[in-house]
Amino acid sequence: MTARRSLVALLLAGTAFGAPLAAELPVRGVTLSSAGLAQVERAGPVEPGDPTLTFRVPLADVDDILRSLVVADPAGRVEGLRLPGQDLLAEAFRGLPVRPEHFESRAALLNALRGQRAALGDAEGRIAEATETEAGLRVTLLTATGLRSLRLREEDEVRLLDAGLAARLARAAEALAEAGSADTRQLAVALRAGAGAAREVALTYVAGAPLWKPSWRLAVPGFGATGGQARLMGWAVVENHSGSDWNGIRLSLVSGEAAAFRQALYSPVLLPRPELPILGTGPVAVRADTGGRPVPPPPPRAAAEAPGRMALRAAPMPAPVAEAAPSVAQAAAETSLGRVAFTLADPVTIRAGETANLPFLDVRLAAERVWWVQDFAARHPLQAVRLRNEAAHPLPAGLVTVFGSSGAESGGFLGDAELRGTPPGEARILAFARDQGVQVTRAARDSSTPVSVVLRRGQVVATLRLVHTETLAIEGGAARGTMVVDLPVRRGETPRFTPLAEGDFGLRVETRLEGAPTTPSWEWERSQPQTIPLWDPALAEPLPPVWRELSLDRDIARLPGGTDRLQALRGLLERLPAEVPGRADLAALVADFAEARGLMDQFRSAARAHATAEAALGRARQAVEDRGGAQREAARAALTAASLAAAQSGAQADQAWITWRNVAQRVVARGG
Repeated sequence: MTARRSLVALLLAGTAFGAPLAAELPVRGVTLSSAGLAQVERAGPVEPGDPTLTFRVPLADVDDILRSLVVADPAGRVEGLRLPGQDLLAEAFRGLPVRPEHFESRAALLNALRGQRAALGDAEGRIAEATETEAGLRVTLLTATGLRSLRLREEDEVRLLDAGLAARLARAAEALAEAGSADTRQLAVALRAGAGAAREVALTYVAGAPLWKPSWRLAVPGFGATGGQARLMGWAVVENHSGSDWNGIRLSLVSGEAAAFRQALYSPVLLPRPELPILGTGPVAVRADTGGRPVPPPPPRAAAEAPGRMALRAAPMPAPVAEAAPSVAQAAAETSLGRVAFTLADPVTIRAGETANLPFLDVRLAAERVWWVQDFAARHPLQAVRLRNEAAHPLPAGLVTVFGSSGAESGGFLGDAELRGTPPGEARILAFARDQGVQVTRAARDSSTPVSVVLRRGQVVATLRLVHTETLAIEGGAARGTMVVDLPVRRGETPRFTPLAEGDFGLRVETRLEGAPTTPSWEWERSQPQTIPLWDPALAEPLPPVWRELSLDRDIARLPGGTDRLQALRGLLERLPAEVPGRADLAALVADFAEARGLMDQFRSAARAHATAEAALGRARQAVEDRGGAQREAARAALTAASLAAAQSGAQADQAWITWRNVAQRVVARGG
């Protein structure tokens, strides 16, 4: 008798089993979602009184099935779902005297059961020892009268007299067999129904699945074709990782943005608990007596507690919020809100582990070949096709392989493109190559024009209109057609053109190529204030009464007319249109400022001449002190002349200052 047959006979003896499980329900339909999920429908006939539906799934799908399984039984009710525990062997062998390794041989298993009551033929006793010999398996039983050694023949069995232990060993053996396929689990759905005819029962669940990947074949018209059409063919890459064959199933491909979560429902969750220590009497702490200390004076009497102290109260619990009634799903034949489903017309067969590439769509869409400028740094534009989705449903995103459909391009591969999800009625541009026959050069220019002017105290405030211009120089030879240009969004600036569209790409515009060089331009504008100070705003008084304490090189430049502000004012006046309000006031201010500037220059010359005279006067005084006799008299005469010259130059500088100050007063008044 072989070891396998002996083990089976041992485990089956003394235990009974219910009716066998029903055949596994086949897969009838699969809906693959772009959220990485698959809705699987299994269905089949169930005979009257058949208690269980079984099917095997990958271990990774168990959590999803536990959260989403729905059973449709028209003539019964569902009692529940059963499946082996996740830690199958540990649970099955918990509390048993045997371990999985004892199942390697009959002798090892019987030796692990030493002391258990068993029967071998007409002999009963407790198992003492089992040994494999050349003659076969020899089992020693401890009977009421002593030890009895028996040899197992082919038709013999060892029957455990403890029925509960035998049943648990049978379940352990079943778990050991189940653990051989650790990456799958068999699920059993228990049903209850009365007597009657056979019925159709369906199971539906949602589980993780590889994304179905759309890929597109696109045949585009040539450049310049009027009323052009493109043929768009959709193919789906589908992978069957469900662990079950799909034989003639109904396959649907869903594109949408459904929320998808995972939760570890299959894994046992043991919450941590704090451990309380066992309390005893504890040690007795004793401190030694170190003697008394002087008693400190008593503290001052504490003030009475302030009345009206508020008691602490718990915050009120929020009122419970009533649950909203479940909403009714709004469904449509092909589309619903944000979702489109493509159901293949023919049944699909894909064996477990296979990958298939299946066509699911073939439509003709309005199309136009265009050039597309995305990057101004690129010398050549992209070749592209503009598609408008005229279908009644969205087009899922995917990779597009582009072919020509006319002329020299007919049937030829032109390039690859990326199609983003396209709702009905919207257009998308698909770029698939770069056109080396068309050259594009970009030039940018900024200009400014004053449009208003206001005179305020100490400054002139002008409003400038700044214009930024983008120009493309396009040379396409004899090329004719539409060029799409994506211009950047310039923050704070208003375009002086109307874009066709605005989005992540910026501002989209178009221009036409008519077989000759062209230079289209687009402009933006914004307003910007320009302030021209008439004097240093840090000055407390722009018209000091005296000048002798001022520094000619530092302070004079801060006064009205003391710097090159005149040039900025004249430039603003020249660019200001004649009809702008305030221009006449600016012209008068410029005239006064120019006169003040000239008088300031005269004052500076006079002040420098006086400084020179003062220096000569100082040298003359020093010469009188240094010389004696006849030379002293000559020095005194020179001192007198220097003193007169210094006094005269000082008077001239004072007069030049007063003259400048009178004119600068008009500048200050106009700026006020």
